[in-house]
Amino acid sequence: MESVICRRDEHVMVLTLNRQDKLNALTQEMYARLCKGLLDAEEDEQIRAVLIQGSDNCFCAGNDLDDFLETEVAENNRPVHQFIRLLPTLNKPLVAAVSGAAVGIGTTMLLHCDLVYCSDKTRFSLPFVNIGLVPEAASSLLLPLRIGRAQAAELLLLGKAFDGDKAYQLGLVNKVLPRDEVLPFALAQAQALAAQPPKALQATKALLKANRPSVDAAMNAEDVAFSAALIGDEAKPLLAAIRNR
Repeated sequence: MESVICRRDEHVMVLTLNRQDKLNALTQEMYARLCKGLLDAEEDEQIRAVLIQGSDNCFCAGNDLDDFLETEVAENNRPVHQFIRLLPTLNKPLVAAVSGAAVGIGTTMLLHCDLVYCSDKTRFSLPFVNIGLVPEAASSLLLPLRIGRAQAAELLLLGKAFDGDKAYQLGLVNKVLPRDEVLPFALAQAQALAAQPPKALQATKALLKANRPSVDAAMNAEDVAFSAALIGDEAKPLLAAIRNR
């Protein structure tokens, strides 16, 4: 069974996380497949928008810790690193359909999406500090820009889960829907984007991003801090406890 399903729906590339038995926890293989799907979409002139989704019950439970901690690849060459670096460079609009759990990278990747729709059962969480780590995917930059420093500090420092209504109030999602309506609604929105004049659409996306500070610089700083935390004395026992559950 493919862990990430890539399919074309008219002018939309649909990327579906398909590891439901593990709540779509991401492996290096899944990151590699996501990168390929995104790059294929960027290069295909017939594709004008991308939709990333999970299932009705789960979007993404973060990283698969066993896979993440056991993959012996140079940091900058890991598929997870490539995926995080690819997201802010995309020219075509990216839509996310989020239902169920959205943990860690399952939430931070949404900061790079142009439209986000979630269900009334979605639970977001950013538990990096809770497990002795630090934020990634430029979330230490993009989250305060989006919702203000005070709210961002509360979410990142305490790591408490929050629901779709809270995410909507903070401006992290565009709409909250009943669970069985999220995926079809998000696809319809992606198709609406794909029906727009493509050059104007991509130029407007670029303008929306033009005045924000350097995402690369934020990611570089996060990479250094994350790598140090990962081998530190705080993260090791906390991560081991999670893996042994």
